[in-house]
Amino acid sequence: MTSPPPPSGHIARNARLGIVLFVVYVIIYAGFVALAAFAPSVMAREIAGVNVAIVYGLALIVLALVLAIVYMLLCRDDADRAEDVAR
Repeated sequence: MTSPPPPSGHIARNARLGIVLFVVYVIIYAGFVALAAFAPSVMAREIAGVNVAIVYGLALIVLALVLAIVYMLLCRDDADRAEDVAR
């Protein structure tokens, strides 16, 4: 059974939330690009036997997954939460 579409207020809220999370990711990614372009010696330093570029790059991938999960959880509407509680 499908649920009715969310009210337009929810859509606008979800869009704003998505933009905020996107901006957060872009800022952190821009830091990665800036370090690679203007401070390659920093990216070449080692952390636990692996250089900063690898650690930062993997952290960006993990951050993208975490932000996607946060977005999913925050965009759930009250009907979805009520169904989960009822189960």
